[in-house]
Amino acid sequence: MEDTSLQYSLFKDCIAKRILSHSETQRQTQDSSELDDFSSYLASEAWGTLADPIRTASYESRTSVLSDIDDLLLDNTSVSFTDTLISYGFASDHDDALKFLRKVLADYVADACAPPPVWSSTRTTECEICEREVPLTYHHLIPRSTHAKALKKKWHPEAIINSVAWLCRYLPISYPFQIE
Repeated sequence: MEDTSLQYSLFKDCIAKRILSHSETQRQTQDSSELDDFSSYLASEAWGTLADPIRTASYESRTSVLSDIDDLLLDNTSVSFTDTLISYGFASDHDDALKFLRKVLADYVADACAPPPVWSSTRTTECEICEREVPLTYHHLIPRSTHAKALKKKWHPEAIINSVAWLCRYLPISYPFQIE
């Protein structure tokens, strides 16, 4: 069961990080596509067996997810997931494979529930539209005058309400279309 959500991608990356942290893997892994294929396979085997609160973990749901991670039952983890970890030497037995998965889940929850960046610290050197290196100003993607209304009507989560784009002050001289 392949899922293209941000959470699934984070989970797959956490599996890849755990695989890379294994000392023998660092010496053997030379092709990144092999690592991606292997972590994708493991992620697809484990993702469907995880509880919905874990699969939908986010900054907004962090309080319920963080308390669930230690008590999470992994009994329904796919046999092919654990057998693969054992076959490739990442785990010595079924319990060790579940310990590996629990560590991956801890990393995943930490990444998925991380707070959003402080938007003023996301400054770039290039305009996000024309990609020129010129003096930039930041512009709120959700106007500050509508923040209260956007939160009340739940148009946007509170975590992204202050998101900004760093844009240049001027239009390029050779703009691709005429402005009227």
